[in-house]
Amino acid sequence: MPAQIHNVTNKQHFLFLIQLRWLAVAGQVFTIFFVSQWLVIALPLVPMSIIIGLLVALNSVSYIHYRQEKYISKRYMFVGMLIDVLALSIQFYLSGGASNPFITLFLLQIILAVVLLEAWATWILVVVSSLSFIALTVYYRPIEIPHHDGSDFFNLHIQGMFICFVLASILLVLVVSRIQRNLSERDAQSAEEDHIVRMGLMASGAAHELGTPLATVSVILSDWQRMPILQNDPVLTEELTDMLAQIDRCKGIVSNILLSSGTARGEGAVRTTINKFMDDLVVDWQNLYPATRVDYINHCQPDMPIIGDIALQQVIFNVMDNAREASPDKVGIETSIVSDDLVIAISDEGKGFAPDVLAELGKAYCSTKKRPESGLGLYLVSNVVRKLNGQVSARNQTSGGAIVSIRLPLFSIC
Repeated sequence: MPAQIHNVTNKQHFLFLIQLRWLAVAGQVFTIFFVSQWLVIALPLVPMSIIIGLLVALNSVSYIHYRQEKYISKRYMFVGMLIDVLALSIQFYLSGGASNPFITLFLLQIILAVVLLEAWATWILVVVSSLSFIALTVYYRPIEIPHHDGSDFFNLHIQGMFICFVLASILLVLVVSRIQRNLSERDAQSAEEDHIVRMGLMASGAAHELGTPLATVSVILSDWQRMPILQNDPVLTEELTDMLAQIDRCKGIVSNILLSSGTARGEGAVRTTINKFMDDLVVDWQNLYPATRVDYINHCQPDMPIIGDIALQQVIFNVMDNAREASPDKVGIETSIVSDDLVIAISDEGKGFAPDVLAELGKAYCSTKKRPESGLGLYLVSNVVRKLNGQVSARNQTSGGAIVSIRLPLFSIC
């Protein structure tokens, strides 16, 4: 399974841990308030509040890490969960030790570790939780229940255990359901990536096989060009020149396939700038389709260095080709930098997308064209852009036609 899919799942799980920690903080605040104010049981509010404050600080730092970092390692999740176990142990020490009815919440941490972490990390949490439980049977701050006798304490303990059972059950349902959904999404994405790899292998194999016949045809046409009988015929000479140009174009397409199949950052990558990359790209595309007018607007100022990749060029070419099919006379392309992202908007003056196509944008074989093999263009575009941590979106214009926007984080192409 590709490492990128694992990373996406890790980020989802990491965000879920952050959300669970907020729930834990809210639960601790509510429980401490309820016990101290409603049950009038004296608790060391200052040290318990300090622990809650540290958890809030940990969660804030974790969320910043989640937003800023591209990759989230399981080691980072392990450290966070280890701190959670230690914080929970201190709270239990301050509120009755092992006699605290919420002591079974240790099990929730272990269940989370089994699902989210590697085996070695899970066993460490098991050992730490077990040692904490044992220590809490000996070392703890006893709680004093006002007007207490044995039955009062027992009733409070049973009520606390019931609340803990309900809380743990709800959290387990939420945890397992959320993790199951994340894993299902990962499996679906993995199957999609496998489909892309197979298509890339097929394209690469076809490109290799096409290379020899294209070279043969090119040699034969070049020989014909030098034949006196054909040189004396202006019409045939012009047609031969056009044929050779088209053969060269086919050979260039085959070379691009071999360079870009299977990778989003491949051997065809060169250092350039945004403006040069886009300017050259528009010129190259315009040379292929001189009959189509290109309205090119570049708002990328100041210019920035990037890695210009042949796969990215093919992605933009693909979208522009689709736009030309929708409106052969005119295609628009506009580039800008928005919030540290490169945004490339390609527009046409055609009929626009059908609502069902917009809803299924980027899925295989979803197309406005009626051909059974159509719909792979935007599918491949979406997946190459996704490999660069970008997004592809589309919308219809009120004045007619459609706009397809490619949004790429600058850090992924620099």
